[in-house]
Amino acid sequence: MDNINNTIARLEMAQVGWVVPDIHAAVKFLSNALGVAGFPEPEHVRAQDLDMTYYGKVVPAEWLTTQTYNGGTFIELIQPLSGQSMFHDYLARYPAGGTQHMAFRLPVSGFGQVTNDLRAQGYAVISEVDHPIARMAFFDTYQTLGVATEIMGITPEGWAAVKQMEKAR
Repeated sequence: MDNINNTIARLEMAQVGWVVPDIHAAVKFLSNALGVAGFPEPEHVRAQDLDMTYYGKVVPAEWLTTQTYNGGTFIELIQPLSGQSMFHDYLARYPAGGTQHMAFRLPVSGFGQVTNDLRAQGYAVISEVDHPIARMAFFDTYQTLGVATEIMGITPEGWAAVKQMEKAR
């Protein structure tokens, strides 16, 4: 069995996920102060619409999110609004916000092996989503890495969406 470092080393770094108390202030800072451009208008997301689980159950939760592609990595911003989710948990623990997760991607065909490896290593799944463009699992790696770890199994449709987002930048 691999350890988490060996498991993640086989994957491509894809995204940094920041949970923030004010998404508009975060976009303004990143755009104006740091020159990170290309954030679309934040989108309202409901966990129930995605069938996104929170510790194995779909529970009501809402947030705003936006992301842009910058220097080979996507930057995602999430502002929790209501309900219960790993994003709400993070902001409750760190009211100023911060880096909540790092995402690693691979073709969806390898998703099961990687997520099973992480489960076998004792890492608990916080949330899961089975979306047409990707299967996603968020693991509790806070004690090991200081952040949650998202594994993204990208579908063929998803790779087309990724390329489109990269070009939009």
